Amino acid sequence: MAWLVVLLLPILAVVQAIAASVASTTQMSLQQAILSRYGRGAAAVAAISIVFISLLTLGADVQAGSEALTLLTGVPFYYFIVPLVLLVGWMLVAKSYLKIERFLAWLTLIFLCYVASAIYAQPDWGAVLRAIALPHVAATKLMLGAALALLGTTLTGYVYFWESIEVAERGTLETDVRSAQSDAAIGMLVAGSSFIFILVATAATLGKHPAAIETAAQAAAALRPLAGPWDQALFAIGLLASAAIAIPVIAATNGYVIAQTFGANAGLTSTPHQAPLFYKTIFASLGLGACLAMLPLPTIALLYWVSVAAGLTTPITLALTMLVARNPRTMRGRPIGGLLAGAGWAVTGVVAMASVGFVVSLFIG
Repeated sequence: MAWLVVLLLPILAVVQAIAASVASTTQMSLQQAILSRYGRGAAAVAAISIVFISLLTLGADVQAGSEALTLLTGVPFYYFIVPLVLLVGWMLVAKSYLKIERFLAWLTLIFLCYVASAIYAQPDWGAVLRAIALPHVAATKLMLGAALALLGTTLTGYVYFWESIEVAERGTLETDVRSAQSDAAIGMLVAGSSFIFILVATAATLGKHPAAIETAAQAAAALRPLAGPWDQALFAIGLLASAAIAIPVIAATNGYVIAQTFGANAGLTSTPHQAPLFYKTIFASLGLGACLAMLPLPTIALLYWVSVAAGLTTPITLALTMLVARNPRTMRGRPIGGLLAGAGWAVTGVVAMASVGFVVSLFIG
């Protein structure tokens, strides 16, 4: 699937660029723009799509973060679930999250260790390059599910909705969007490159003895060529940092989407008294995420199926995003250009076809 990761780099850059363009031009988030142009009905559809998948993703990420702590301490993961969500809730209310977000982002660079691990594993690089350049694509349930999961986890609605929220709250000028888009492109390049090496390292290690990967400890074995007995600790630190970044963002995105749908005050700079619906949604999201994390489901399997579900709903939010981005009235006479619009609709079509293909494969076996 490395070839699909290569294709995903420009796809995500396109979607992020469109979200940033809408926010910078309208000074509104995507949810506010949808509400302004198409009314509360369309905004509710977008909100349901975002919140439903966000809650599932939140549960998976809370479980993953708790599993990471288990790898570091040996204590069963369910003991960490409630303290983890309480800590996140406190960070959001106390505005501490914004102060440590950059530090946590640096910790995720641990996943670059997969580059070294892939090299130490000594895969057949010729075969790797051939698989990327000349991929074998089969319309099987397994292949379609894996492709949809990759699309879903990369283009999850909360990712580009959060991008629009950040740009709108910063008051980014339209002239500053190029800089923001460049930063996003560089970030996607680093993330995508790391993802490719994760696939290579995993295939070169765990792939030698194919078996279902269900736990974080099993996934950590892909780092063994580099880290040896420290593979689980290294993997756990990166996984915990990723969860610590994602959980507050997902919960806050839910808060923004629900509050903005009903025209209520929203913002992490506000207090719970000033934005009650916003914070109630955040706390409810964290509570439901904790409940989902306690379900007796393997972490890796949970992450996979949540990504598939995200892929199935992504065409809805992508289509609404494209409609507001191309609307002259909403975009104050400056809709996104034809090239960017064509790329955006192409992305929407690809995800929609992948979703339909996967659903059809479920019925025809």
